[in-house]
Amino acid sequence: MQENKTSQVRELICINVDKVYDWIMKELTFELTPQGAVSFPTLPPTVDLTNASIQCNVVPAPTNPVVILNRENRCFTMGGKNVTMQQLTIQKNFVVTIAVRTANCVVYESAPFNISRCEQITLCAPQGTDVSVTYTDLDCFVCSTGAITPDFPPGGTPTITFSNLSITVSVCQSIQSTFPVTVEFLAEYCEPRADIVTGCSQAARPQKCGNIFPSSC
Repeated sequence: MQENKTSQVRELICINVDKVYDWIMKELTFELTPQGAVSFPTLPPTVDLTNASIQCNVVPAPTNPVVILNRENRCFTMGGKNVTMQQLTIQKNFVVTIAVRTANCVVYESAPFNISRCEQITLCAPQGTDVSVTYTDLDCFVCSTGAITPDFPPGGTPTITFSNLSITVSVCQSIQSTFPVTVEFLAEYCEPRADIVTGCSQAARPQKCGNIFPSSC
């Protein structure tokens, strides 16, 4: 395989890629408190929530997880030179689900609900660039609880009201500003590797444990 590659002549090719203008890693932690009753569609009227525990789950919103609300030029001095950067106001949208685990380990999940948080970051992200956010870690946990009061309205969806529920969301995020470009470079075309030939193994028998059986007596 190596012989085939060394015999090739490099060719000037063009490909479409995303140029990374800037890239930062950033941590974010925020708290949220559900307001009012939270819908629990599968909650049965006979449920016993005594000594129930509460957990949560958070994921990026399926549509518009990141929205750039504002992009403003700002001047900074770096290495003795004036540099124009962009201060971005970014809105992040999430979907949160609350899970209640009863004392006998039965779990009931709430209907998912949307939350949003805004933050400002400074990047080299001039007008026309795209800003993408990749979550390397996204988690939430319940840091305080209070009374759990279920409600079963006639003909309606069961709900739970939490008197003192605080949820902490922790985010580790990779933020990049990019722009599509076409680049050229000298390259060699890749060759497929050789297939691995496999065959049937020989029939084998397990080893005996000495002269234990059959007995010579």
